[in-house]
Amino acid sequence: MPIIHDDEFGKITIRRSARSSQIRVRVGPDGNLRASLPLYAPIFLVKRLIKASRNELRSIINQSHSTNSYVNGMLIGKSHSLLVRPSDDGSYRVWRYGQHIIVSLPDDKSLEDADIKRDLRDTIIAALRVEAKSYLPKRLAYLANKYGYSYERVRFSHASGRWGSCSTTGTISLNIALMKLPFELIDYVIVHELTHTRHMNHSHEFWTLVGRADADYKAHRHALKQESPSI
Repeated sequence: MPIIHDDEFGKITIRRSARSSQIRVRVGPDGNLRASLPLYAPIFLVKRLIKASRNELRSIINQSHSTNSYVNGMLIGKSHSLLVRPSDDGSYRVWRYGQHIIVSLPDDKSLEDADIKRDLRDTIIAALRVEAKSYLPKRLAYLANKYGYSYERVRFSHASGRWGSCSTTGTISLNIALMKLPFELIDYVIVHELTHTRHMNHSHEFWTLVGRADADYKAHRHALKQESPSI
C-alpha cells in the first residue's frame, strides 16, 4: 500500500478500494493515520484533505488516545508530579505550580470525570512541553554532534501517534510525550530520527547506522513498542 509522510502526523497509509466513494481518514490500531479512497482518485487529494482538516484530525487522534488514568502522587514526565487535594469551596480546579500539577477535587468528583480529565490532560501537556523544550533540543544537538549528523530544525508535537519523525527537508519533529520515557529510549528515538536525515527508509543501511550509535537499539525498539505516545 502506498505511504505518504506528513511533517506533523508522520506515516499515513493509503488504501484504495472499489467500495470507497469518497476519501476517509481514520486512526489505525498502530496510532498512525490511514486513508481510504476510490480506486482512481489521485493521492494529492489525500494531502489536500489532511492540510484542510488538521484541527479535526488532531481531535480524532487525541480522542483515540484518551485512555490514560491518573492517580495522586504519580510522576508526570521527568520533573513534575500530580498532587490531589480536597476542594475548599466545592468546585474543582487544575493548575501547575512549580513542579506540581495540582487538582483541587470536590467530594462528588473523581479524576476519571470527563471534565477533570480533559483539564488535567491540558495541564499535563503544558508541563511536558516545558520539559521537552528544555531537554530535547540540547540532547538532539549533542547526539547529532557526537555521531556526525546535521538537521535543519526541531519542532514539537503531541497530536501525532508517533514518537518522532524526520521530513525530507531535515526538520525533526519530536513528540513531547518522549518525556514520559526512560532516558535511553529518548536517545533511541532521537538517534532513529537523526538517521533518517541520511536514509528516509528502514533499510539495512539505516539500521546499521542506528546500531553504530545505539548498540542496544533492538532491545530499545522492542521496549518502545510497549509504550504509547498518547498523553
